[in-house]
Amino acid sequence: MAGYLPRVADHELAERLAAMGAVLIEGPKACGKTATASQVAHTTVRLDVDANARSVVTLNPDALFEQPTPILFDEWQIEPALWNRVRRQVDDRGERGLYILTGSATPRDDTHRHSGAGRIGTVRMRPMSLFESGHSSGQVSLAALLEGDAPTAPDTGLTVPDLVDRIVIGGWPGLIDAAESEARAWLADYLGQLIEVDVPALGHRRNPRNIRRLLESLARSIGQPVKLVELAKDIGGDRGAVAAETLYAYLDALDRLMLTDNSEAWRPHMRSRTKLRTAPVRYFIDPSIGAAALGIGSAELLADLRATGFHFEALAVRDLRVYTQPLGGTVDSWRDANGREVDALLTLPGGRWGAFEVKLNPAAIDEAAASLLRFAAGVDTTRHGAPAVLGVITSTGFAGRRPDGVVVVPIGTLGP
Repeated sequence: MAGYLPRVADHELAERLAAMGAVLIEGPKACGKTATASQVAHTTVRLDVDANARSVVTLNPDALFEQPTPILFDEWQIEPALWNRVRRQVDDRGERGLYILTGSATPRDDTHRHSGAGRIGTVRMRPMSLFESGHSSGQVSLAALLEGDAPTAPDTGLTVPDLVDRIVIGGWPGLIDAAESEARAWLADYLGQLIEVDVPALGHRRNPRNIRRLLESLARSIGQPVKLVELAKDIGGDRGAVAAETLYAYLDALDRLMLTDNSEAWRPHMRSRTKLRTAPVRYFIDPSIGAAALGIGSAELLADLRATGFHFEALAVRDLRVYTQPLGGTVDSWRDANGREVDALLTLPGGRWGAFEVKLNPAAIDEAAASLLRFAAGVDTTRHGAPAVLGVITSTGFAGRRPDGVVVVPIGTLGP
């Protein structure tokens, strides 16, 4: 496909297809699922725009499978019965790499839909990282850092205003070369579609104003473990907090549309008895959603760099998730009752782990490094092992390892 920019998920998709009969690619609308799947599919069935294909699912489903494989079923969730048919085809044919399903919404649990375990693998896609969009050199490999390598990379010339642009524009493939004004208009329409069409389509007959207020509340709380009771108050406003079941329904809708991407609480064994917080730290799937929900652009962000620090953290966490996923790892957060925190805890299969602080201002690197070292000293390494890496992700400058062992990684040098 002309103009296709390679994605980190390309390799994941190839691995899953080599091992499984079918692969599900899931992620928010417009993150590039169809383009990625189309690189390897020999047949494409667009269920979102092809009414004939939708009718065939019911009237003559076998005809859908009498085409060259791999067959891409785009937006499969529009016809949920397709899941079981794909599963059955995989069983009957006993081959690998037959089908790819893409979806931007998770259907409700259905007792008639059978598990795809052992038949349908899953790849999660997010909007593009800075490396994928060409805004990071990728000279510092996260995988290598987690193997203990010392990073070295020159200043890429990426500036704070450049990074603020990437926060506002985001990693959406269709916006990579867009001007800020164009991107903001696109994102406003994106959120409008989400609020007015996509949430009701999931069966939530809810007040669009409440969904918008929830998005704004989440955006103001980016990178923070905001409590549900506070979200309920923000949504209700002068009318009082909305009911808990209403809030759960709203959050469930955003989760099913894959717009939120929270960091769960990492709960290590600590040498002290300090109580650990368990609330998730809240993020959107892409930092641009937070800026769009608040109706702000680069001018507002540059005028309030303290607040921008949280949006920069969201940018860094998004990229860490993209680069960690192929390693089979997770990205969590850590907070204790005394207010101490670590922005990103990476855990890989087998228990290997690393910790990162994210600081927009390079002047804060010393403080962040000291905080990481104090945290690591408090972890019971007889149960967890020593960290593979302690690092500070910052905005500008050179990459390298400090005398205290903490690595410094400008985000414009970070890659998979």
